[in-house]
Amino acid sequence: MKKLFTILFFCSLAMGAQEYKLGNVTKTELEEKAHPKDVSAPAAILFSKCDNYMVYSDQKGFLLYTDVEMKIKIYAKEGLEYANKTISYYNSVSDNEVVTISKAYTYNLVNGKIEKAKLKNEGEFTEMVNKSWKTKKIMMPDVKEGSIVEYKYTIISPFISVLPDWRFQQEIPVNHSELTTRMPEYFLFNPNFRGYFTPEVSKSRASKSVTFMSKERSSNGGFSATKTTFSSDKLDYMEDSSVYKLNDLPALKDESYVSNMDNYAAGVEHEINMIKYPNQPVKSFSNSWEDVAKAIYQNEDFGTELKKTGYFEEDINALLTGLTTPEQKAAAIFNFVKSTMNWNSNNGYSCDAGVKKAYKEKVGNVAEINLMLTAMLRYANLEANPVLVSTRSHKVALFPSHSAFNYVISGVKLSGSLVLLDATSKSAMPNVLPIRAVNWAGRLIKDNGASESVELVPKTISKESISMTATLDNTGKMSGKVRDLYHDYNAYVFRENNAGVNKDSYLEKMERKHKGLEVGEYKLTNEKDLAKPVMEEYDFSYTNAAEIIGDKIYLNPLLYFTSTENPFKQEKREYPVDFVFPHEDKYMINIGVPDGFVIESLPKPVVLSMEENLGSFKYTIQQQGKNIQLMVISNINYGTVPANYYETLKDFFQKVIEKQNEKVVLKKV
Repeated sequence: MKKLFTILFFCSLAMGAQEYKLGNVTKTELEEKAHPKDVSAPAAILFSKCDNYMVYSDQKGFLLYTDVEMKIKIYAKEGLEYANKTISYYNSVSDNEVVTISKAYTYNLVNGKIEKAKLKNEGEFTEMVNKSWKTKKIMMPDVKEGSIVEYKYTIISPFISVLPDWRFQQEIPVNHSELTTRMPEYFLFNPNFRGYFTPEVSKSRASKSVTFMSKERSSNGGFSATKTTFSSDKLDYMEDSSVYKLNDLPALKDESYVSNMDNYAAGVEHEINMIKYPNQPVKSFSNSWEDVAKAIYQNEDFGTELKKTGYFEEDINALLTGLTTPEQKAAAIFNFVKSTMNWNSNNGYSCDAGVKKAYKEKVGNVAEINLMLTAMLRYANLEANPVLVSTRSHKVALFPSHSAFNYVISGVKLSGSLVLLDATSKSAMPNVLPIRAVNWAGRLIKDNGASESVELVPKTISKESISMTATLDNTGKMSGKVRDLYHDYNAYVFRENNAGVNKDSYLEKMERKHKGLEVGEYKLTNEKDLAKPVMEEYDFSYTNAAEIIGDKIYLNPLLYFTSTENPFKQEKREYPVDFVFPHEDKYMINIGVPDGFVIESLPKPVVLSMEENLGSFKYTIQQQGKNIQLMVISNINYGTVPANYYETLKDFFQKVIEKQNEKVVLKKV
């Protein structure tokens, strides 16, 4: 019994002290057909490790090393993409990072034996993103269902005050993830945690030393030989280590109405607090948003480009002729830049080619287009300033930093109010930004160093109004006319989604979406006149309008506009609900009852309201002679709703769907 206890004790110790190393691939791992805790997962990360540490160089001083190791199991065809990796790194004329790939293998089980294939040169690519950033991409060889891939890469960086972010949680399950930071005592970093899982943290200190090599050349003058004397000095210091660990992390599954899941993934980001070298004054990094904004403004690819005006003055002088009010001038300049310039899809708050070249070639990145717009507005004596933005695909910053922003728009004061402009989109309007830029708050910066927070989430309700007049026949087929009006952001989304789409393709898509719908004559108005709502009008017939059982017809009066599924399915939710913009959907439907039938019953009218004025739903239906008249108004009054209102939203949407699916009953006479 004592012997059995001893065996179990040491087995438990071995399990608790499991080592995560590359190269330890087993037949059991390769034979595994599904993840034990998530059978639907197409792949899983068996372990991921990151080690950040400093190495001293006589030529460059301390350099930051980041070693990343990854071991991934592929379960299904949909998981093959997880075998590839893209690494972004900084590479400019003055400073650059270096990336190396090592220990990159694919393991497969072939006839009961483990075979491994090494990453070849042709599976490794380097691409230039812009003048400051590159990516290194790897495509692992021989990857198939059942494979295990593993790789290690190292980034060597001169930017010792910036530790890379580490993300424990991914879109697939993660069995084990850990981050280690080993920093000389001269560097103080503050960790900031993101997400809803708290890692286990352990800290330690160890003695380290650095040896400095130096040489001195001397001679006695005349023709005597020059002597070189080598010497070395040793510096002892303490190294502070922190290890963060998390196990059994579930896949970060996308949910309805979420802006960017990266904002909620378990991770840790480090903020530099101070650097204190021996016998030197302390260098503090307690940045504020104002410090960050001021530094960006002083960047030659930002502030200097903003001051240039000579390249456009002649054109703007001609454009402004006869215009008197600030509103007229702002509108003319905004429309001029939108129509003249073409966005190359590159983000960033720094210019690449520069505003002058971009203007000449009529194409530029977001900074070139919107800094150009801001400069033109200022030239017209309008109070305009750039507004730094973090796009929806970019994580919201946890602390002030230069990497917090990746986009810039323009803000101009008109009649005492700030109007936001983005000329990268042909469909954008004043205070109607591209959806990519509608993300929490931006920061307006002025040339005197002042800055202020600017809310980007719209407060104005964007409306969609649908009017329908239709007739039902005794076979259950509906025919009639529809007019649909899209306002503000609804109009923007319609124009963006359908720019360049021909009418036949659009109608085909509509008919595929609503089975049984056939669209006849179709007319689209104001698709290019941004000052007016987009209006579409069409004739239609709809064969799925009603169900005939015996001598009764069961009709859903909302027809193909009916919602059938609640978008909120989770029991609880950790993330805010992001509707992007407040909106109102209004339906006014008039349906003629077929000859030989009378209305037996109608759904009851209802009014639903959520707490804190989050939204409402009004359903009114009545008989008017031989017609059924329905009016439905649904409101969501906030672009973003906190997660603690999730149950309220879920219940509200469920009741709305149930009401929308209630039937009108017609009886044969």
